[in-house]
Amino acid sequence: MANLDARWALMGQGTPPSNIGASSTMPNRQQQSSWWPSQSPSAVAAAAADTSWVAGWRLPQTCQQPPIIGNEHDVRTSDNIDIETNRIDVTPESENSTSESPRPPSVEDDEDGHLVYRSGDILANRYKVLATLGEGTFGKVVKVKDMQMDHVMALKIIKNVEKYREAAKLEINALEKIALKDPECQHLCVKMLDWFDYHGHMCIAFEMLGLSVFDFLRDNNYQPYPLDHVRHMGYQLCYAVKFLHDTKLTHTDLKPENILFVDSDYDIAYNNKKRIDVRRVKRTDIRLIDFGSATFDHEHHSTIVSTRHYRAPEVILELGWAQPCDVWSIGCILFELYLGITLFQTHDNREHLAMMERILGTIPHRMARKTKTKYFYHGKLDWDEKSSGGRYVRDNCKPLHRYLLSEDKDHVLLFNLIEKMLEYEPTQRITLKDALSHPFFDALPASQRLPDVRATGDNSVPTHERSHSLSR
Repeated sequence: MANLDARWALMGQGTPPSNIGASSTMPNRQQQSSWWPSQSPSAVAAAAADTSWVAGWRLPQTCQQPPIIGNEHDVRTSDNIDIETNRIDVTPESENSTSESPRPPSVEDDEDGHLVYRSGDILANRYKVLATLGEGTFGKVVKVKDMQMDHVMALKIIKNVEKYREAAKLEINALEKIALKDPECQHLCVKMLDWFDYHGHMCIAFEMLGLSVFDFLRDNNYQPYPLDHVRHMGYQLCYAVKFLHDTKLTHTDLKPENILFVDSDYDIAYNNKKRIDVRRVKRTDIRLIDFGSATFDHEHHSTIVSTRHYRAPEVILELGWAQPCDVWSIGCILFELYLGITLFQTHDNREHLAMMERILGTIPHRMARKTKTKYFYHGKLDWDEKSSGGRYVRDNCKPLHRYLLSEDKDHVLLFNLIEKMLEYEPTQRITLKDALSHPFFDALPASQRLPDVRATGDNSVPTHERSHSLSR
């Protein structure tokens, strides 16, 4: 791997690399319709079997509080097939709509297991349906009004399907443990307000939030976030996930779709260089969502976790995983926020590993020898660089440091942090405690810094504690 520590020390010497542009970057999610046909044969062949790119939703913005809860990971699985949800546009109905349902609330399911409902339905004698915010494989997220508390929230309605119902129970337990450890939500995890079983549909009520950082990026034509935004969001993300790790919990599905702005209202500024209008979010406060795949240290660890693009090498190589796999995902996320493109754009394990080697250097011999997967031959990645797939990786990937947009100090510091997060060996990967002390965050304004709460044995949730309502 290129030594960014050396680049840091030698900063200011040499000629800065040219800024990367659309023509020099690897294809990414926003370009799927145009780049997919030209993707490498190995990736195209694998795409049907591995739908691990879990898509986000485009949630509508409102004049007041934006809606919540974009895309959620569906269910923890023990095989290497991920579940893909569709990105959809949704149009909310007015909260004061007069088109009330003339019938009793539905207890009917459609053929896929979704609850059939209409605007005006009242669920559990309390929650009035206002609009559909989004839909995924696991179920739907609905804007509702709490008739008792007289305020609006988002209700996640899980399909009446056993595997999704059980996954929802796991998420509820994780959220209950998080609330027990952090009742005031100081550690930036989404707040669960209520949960109930509605005729076989597990329902979870959440606070209202804004767009996900991915949805905002997409709606902004994939113009990357300013560096100060990347710094604040990255700091909060490290802070939130460190809290989970201190609570002996691994999120396992960190990605831009699972990071939501508290408020995604924005200003518009004209970019003279690109000659386009660019949205700039007013507040970069975020919340972490989707704990459906979260795993406590003492629990069974499924073989495959994480959405494809953010999956750590030890997961792909089936070497076992722990909390460092979250750190790898954060490194990929910081890269994506900084550049507006996905670092590892692939749907094939072997190609994914080849991209890693092209960007980060050779995979350690120890990991290559220990894995029982068939991706290596005599300790080296079995990859034909002269094949069409090899040419695809060579043409669309480059060493990490060459993605720098500037040789300015703050840019180099960011890439130094990313490099430490993308260390192959999990035991050598930077911890989030050390990441929060990295010089990249030194420039963070005092107003954006969070309390230095260090979890100790007295503050941690007991590893084997059980909820009275649901047992894991």
